[in-house]
Amino acid sequence: MSGSVVTVTHGVVGYDGRPVLRDVSLTVTAGEVVAILGANGSGKSTLVRTVLGLVPLSAGQVTLFGTELRRFRQWHRVGYVPQRLGAGSGVPATVAEVVASGRLARRGVLRPAGRADREAVAEALRAVGLADRAGDPVATLSGGQQQRTLIARALAGRPELLVLDEPTAGVDAVSQEAFAGALRGFVDGGGTVLLVAHELGPLRPLINRAVVVHQGGIAHDGAVPEPAGHHADPDHDHVHPHGPEEPAGLWSAP
Repeated sequence: MSGSVVTVTHGVVGYDGRPVLRDVSLTVTAGEVVAILGANGSGKSTLVRTVLGLVPLSAGQVTLFGTELRRFRQWHRVGYVPQRLGAGSGVPATVAEVVASGRLARRGVLRPAGRADREAVAEALRAVGLADRAGDPVATLSGGQQQRTLIARALAGRPELLVLDEPTAGVDAVSQEAFAGALRGFVDGGGTVLLVAHELGPLRPLINRAVVVHQGGIAHDGAVPEPAGHHADPDHDHVHPHGPEEPAGLWSAP
């Protein structure tokens, strides 16, 4: 399996005249696991949201699976895991219901769920270690379990590309390991992963390539750099809060 899954060519993004991404070019090929690294405010989350069409380009081009983004319609091929569930507070959905919503892009809204849908949901819940919580309200889960619900929702759609935005930030160690296991299974099945991370933790062995974003440009594209400073300490647990990278109001569906 080979070929370009994601291509960004001379991508420029700005808000209110302030450049956030400056002439960024990036290619992710099938089967790769690519981590987008960088400090807060560097533009790394903006880059993946641009790939998904959540943030508009000021200049340049994005293609998914060889199709220009503005013409791309095969969203069932892409699974997206945002930083936070959002629906976890106040929405009385069960874990299984949230995960089942990941099937909608593949089957369509009007067709009822069938055996393939139910099997995909069950498999995704097993992959993230939440099969025993399927009937529980999402609101009763820990933050880490809610994040695992999100990756299960993405996996249930059987995508070819998974895009994850800081999936393990502030998440407990058990959930981080569950994330790593689920991603390993996805990659072993031929999947492609593009993820944003502040640090990699248990995901590190899965990463083929690191792209470091600095001040809106790509400062490094290659091997995963060695951690430095206090992040290199074996007991450093990444739970400190992060400031927003962009102005509010960018969360709209592709």
